Amino acid sequence: MTLRIASFLACLVGGAVLGALLAGSAGAAIGVATGALLWFVTDAVNAARVLRWLRAGELRDAPRLGGLWGEVVDRVRRAVLVRERRLQDAEGRLEDFLEAIRASPNGVVLLDPQGRIEWVNDTAAAHFGLDPARDLQQHVVHLLRDPEFAAFYGGRSYAQDVVIPAPGSTSSRPRKLSLRLHPYGEGRLLLLSRDVTAVEQAEIMRRDFVANVSHEIRTPLTVLSGFVETLQTLDLARDERTRYLQMMGQQTQRMQTLVNDLLTLSRLEGSPLPGAGEWTALGSLVAQCEQEARALAASLGKSLDLRFAPAALLAVGGMAGELQSAFSNLVSNAVRYTPAGGRVDVAAEQTAEGRLEFSVRDTGPGIAAEHLPRLTERFYRVDRSRSRETGGTGLGLAIVKHVVQRHGGELKIASTPGTGSTFTIVLPAARVRPLGVTPDESAARPATESAAG
Repeated sequence: MTLRIASFLACLVGGAVLGALLAGSAGAAIGVATGALLWFVTDAVNAARVLRWLRAGELRDAPRLGGLWGEVVDRVRRAVLVRERRLQDAEGRLEDFLEAIRASPNGVVLLDPQGRIEWVNDTAAAHFGLDPARDLQQHVVHLLRDPEFAAFYGGRSYAQDVVIPAPGSTSSRPRKLSLRLHPYGEGRLLLLSRDVTAVEQAEIMRRDFVANVSHEIRTPLTVLSGFVETLQTLDLARDERTRYLQMMGQQTQRMQTLVNDLLTLSRLEGSPLPGAGEWTALGSLVAQCEQEARALAASLGKSLDLRFAPAALLAVGGMAGELQSAFSNLVSNAVRYTPAGGRVDVAAEQTAEGRLEFSVRDTGPGIAAEHLPRLTERFYRVDRSRSRETGGTGLGLAIVKHVVQRHGGELKIASTPGTGSTFTIVLPAARVRPLGVTPDESAARPATESAAG
């Protein structure tokens, strides 16, 4: 302000001096008036330039001024720069926050006070089948046409989650969503969605597992209890006692097999993945399968054509006990379910890619296509009565699946009703090498050379 007053006085004094020099005392008065006018015109021009700059909103085009208006321009420019920097920081934090929400495994939908969709992340769009561009400003109840959700939304009590079928869910491929609403802001709602299909299926499997185990153990226990009570209360002939004790032994063996299979599954799920440090000759695994298959067929009184192709001269890396269990389960299943007079073919070959394929083909009754995806579930049976006749526990293929997955392999199942089934275990090339070759030598060989060996 001092500088401004000084500049005004300087204009007056300068005008007076110049006027006095030119026209005496009368010229001095005119010079003062002219100096004052010049100062005001200059000040108005500077003010107009500042106003024009402010209206344009371009900080880079700030006018170069001195004095008070120059200071005003400088202070305004610095204040705007600080504000813009803060705004950019806030926008960056908001974008980071939105990016985190977009990447969230949970669905997030922002609703306005009227229940219209303001924003939706990709997960929620996938959960609900929404189009983030097309469905904005649509009412959420109109898009999620589920009675339970409509009642949940209308009840305005959001303490509990609600579980509804996901849009597009079918009986063959059910999907479940857990939804929760959180009020925020002025009447707005945050809708969170979570895919709980796996959780629901796990709970169903847990209940089924407990029910199946209870049922499988209760049946032989009931038989044993009945025989024990009979032996305790009746004076039976020697041959009858022998027959009853034999049946009791069979039921005991059935329970023992079930418990062993359950312990095997528990051990497989709880132990670390097998390495490739232990190598076993493929021929010994196949020979053990053949021995067990022929013994099982004899115990069942079946006449079967069991054909075991000569095993390739290979070694398999992994847990020998687990691999033997998986191979034997496939072979024993084929023996159990193939009727007398049928045929079972077992082969173990190396593919051109160096992988191992252990296949078991039978001429049994076959399996309908709708049962194939569930065969490896615990206790799942296509024909429960027939499974009991053959003595199976319903856990064999579940064990095979776990062993194969632990060894990085794949279980393939192909079956045609009335023709038979083929079960194939495929192990990766990293777990196969020529017999008698060290792991380092095997790793140095190309896959084609290994396959040719």
